[in-house]
Amino acid sequence: MGSAVAARLAEHGAKVLTLLDGRSEATRKRATAAGMVASTDAEIASADIILSIVPPAEALPLAEHLATQITRSANKPVYVDCNAVNVETVRKVEDVILSSGARFVDAGIIGVPPKPGSQGPAFYVSGEAAGELGALRDLGLDLRIIAGPVGAASALKMSYAGINKGLTGLGAAMALAATRAGAADALRDELALSLPAVQARLATALPDMLPKAYRWVAEMREIAGFLGQDHPAALIYEGFARLFEHIARDVQSEGTDAAKLVAFAESCKANKSE
Repeated sequence: MGSAVAARLAEHGAKVLTLLDGRSEATRKRATAAGMVASTDAEIASADIILSIVPPAEALPLAEHLATQITRSANKPVYVDCNAVNVETVRKVEDVILSSGARFVDAGIIGVPPKPGSQGPAFYVSGEAAGELGALRDLGLDLRIIAGPVGAASALKMSYAGINKGLTGLGAAMALAATRAGAADALRDELALSLPAVQARLATALPDMLPKAYRWVAEMREIAGFLGQDHPAALIYEGFARLFEHIARDVQSEGTDAAKLVAFAESCKANKSE
């Protein structure tokens, strides 16, 4: 997502800076291909707008790291946290950034990474400083302002991802269980009859999820935190986190469950085309 967003911004004339110290050669190549410029912490801190697009667990540490530099910078940027984190986490990030003198905007990205010829994904933003991001719309991003405080955009992201990725997790769990019990074909056929939209969704969502499963683990736990530790539904998303952990390990080890999910998805596609 980060490199694709950078490419979209660079295509529209923005100078996009990034931190590459300690990053892999593959990451460096992606950054170069996207038109990003390797920069220092101080250069990043003095930018007009900082977009934080990192794995959920890195959102707060990155803010803490950059806040030290922003404090020393004469230019105070608008810091936009675009990560899949819950409301409590984003408010912690806000406190850190505001202490540096910068302005803060909460953002939630919904959709796939930008592709040539497409408008998306949508960047939902909230908070008092959200109105200062009009330049991003001019630079090719689909910016959508939510009339709400910091936390509103993250709440939307958590709710949407909980439904969208939760459905994929539910489909994966049941497809695996049905396959183990010898009922995969029967499940496929019944979905085709009574829930054709669900069958069509699983045909694409299951294989698409496999290489991303490791990234969804932390997001499911953020959703559990969003629901609240004592809320019974939080257990559902902790369960999804553990499921995606299992699937990620299975993909890495070339195990049987990933193959079963691919086979189920392929059978759904074949059934649909008949």
